[in-house]
Amino acid sequence: MTTTVGQYLSARLGQIGLKHHFAVAGDFNLILLDELLAEGSTKQIYSCNELNCGYSAEGYGRANGAAAMVVTFSVGALSAMNAIGSAYAENVPVIIVSGAPNTNDHGTGHLLHHTLGNTNYGYQAEMMRHITCAAEVIFSAEHAPQQIDNAIRTALRERKPAYIEIPCNLANAACAAPGPVSSLLSEPAADPASLDAALEETGRFLYARDKVVLLVGSRMRASGVIDLLPALADRMGCAVTVMAAAKGFFPEDHPAYRGVYWGEVSSPGAQELVESADGILCLGPIFNDYATVGWRATLKPENTLLADLHGITVNGRVFEGFSIRQYLEALSARAPRRAGSAETPRQPLPTIAPAPRDARLTNDEMTRQINTLIDGNTTLTAETGDSWFNAVRMDLPGGAKVESEMQWGSIGWSVPAALGGALGAPDRRHVLMVGDGSFQLTAQEVAQMVRYELPIIIFLVNNHGYVIEIKIHDGPYNYIKNWDYAGLIAAFNAEDGHGLGLRATTAGELAGAIEQAKANTRGPTLIECDLDRSDCTETLVKWGTKVAAANGRAPKVN
Repeated sequence: MTTTVGQYLSARLGQIGLKHHFAVAGDFNLILLDELLAEGSTKQIYSCNELNCGYSAEGYGRANGAAAMVVTFSVGALSAMNAIGSAYAENVPVIIVSGAPNTNDHGTGHLLHHTLGNTNYGYQAEMMRHITCAAEVIFSAEHAPQQIDNAIRTALRERKPAYIEIPCNLANAACAAPGPVSSLLSEPAADPASLDAALEETGRFLYARDKVVLLVGSRMRASGVIDLLPALADRMGCAVTVMAAAKGFFPEDHPAYRGVYWGEVSSPGAQELVESADGILCLGPIFNDYATVGWRATLKPENTLLADLHGITVNGRVFEGFSIRQYLEALSARAPRRAGSAETPRQPLPTIAPAPRDARLTNDEMTRQINTLIDGNTTLTAETGDSWFNAVRMDLPGGAKVESEMQWGSIGWSVPAALGGALGAPDRRHVLMVGDGSFQLTAQEVAQMVRYELPIIIFLVNNHGYVIEIKIHDGPYNYIKNWDYAGLIAAFNAEDGHGLGLRATTAGELAGAIEQAKANTRGPTLIECDLDRSDCTETLVKWGTKVAAANGRAPKVN
């Protein structure tokens, strides 16, 4: 049996569980897009530009386990690289496919459009190799199946993006048809000797400790075993905290949950609990400057077991040859009970009293009302900035999810990411919190929410500038031109859309807007929340001061 290169790729994307792929058309990928449509395993979703396309794919990959996007050569793929960097940093397997020049133009001296103006057409793949786990440049239809499979297999195993470059004259060239997909989806078997030794060393670590805490990090999203954590906590009998970027990775209504550990801006009691523990099981953490509040929150190595995606470090020894899934599955069956930390009661989050309906809208009241909207079937996407801190201080029901981008931290990510998440998990309610400055970077993608009738509820926090940057380091560059954000929806709707644009200046107006949003099921609802520029969380101010101090350290003198 034979197929075409483009249809082979399309079939594989469907086989790994994708129902959609994202695309921006360009003349080097048009035949490829035709082939994907003809094979039809995944629905083609169009983006306003390649950056938004990549962020949408990244959001889809978070919800669905993997994602794919198709762009054109150079002018398209280079624009997408910011989003691919995000997928790499955040451990999301996005397959980025780029159309490319005709194979006959290589080595001829032909000067092509959409290039750097020279005849070396390998620069794009070379760039992509730095932000992907596999980069395949296809030059023959015969070898295309193996190269496509290698890119997809590596992305799924490494939980990183992968790159496939398909010349425009090979997209419809004949190649072998795909066989079973099991080899792409299967996880390599664990090294039994290494895994057993790791578990024995883990046992020695735990038995020697009186007060053990589980600390869940953001890389656990990529592990695929978040659902195992409650059972592990039950077996061990210990308390559980999560890092800020892992908010929602452990059910907050579970009796073991003790809040968010974020150094000096932790949930009440969480910092003392973690930093006083003599045994900390760190599962998939990222200890960057943001997570450590400018390198101020550090854990003692001798008290810490570090479990990453492909191995663990414990008692000064490193064990590899197995995945974190295989390790935690085995640990859940063998872990000793260590209940010391569980005796420390959970301290409640500060409550926010409801404001009078005619009161000027505040950040606290906005957060309180959004919190009441969230149920166990809600995904909350929180943009870089005060939305992080508002999400962290919410008290979430079990099943609620939070998506943020604290490692890459590129403003504007959340709008297209929420679109991708809504397509990847259509049965969930999707709520987005985004600031006005971030929104201006990727606002066009709301038009695609209108196009695909996605009922995302957007809380546009209009505090008239880049407030997170103002708190870190102020300057005239942090102040932006105000828009009529709610008014944009009418333009995006044009003659056939069902989006809704609302504006709230009081507590009562916000409550009414939320009720209208819940009833609007055929498109997005954007609620512009008008806040004073100085109105933000106390934790943002405290955190921003510490991060600014870390950024401002003087150079070392040799």
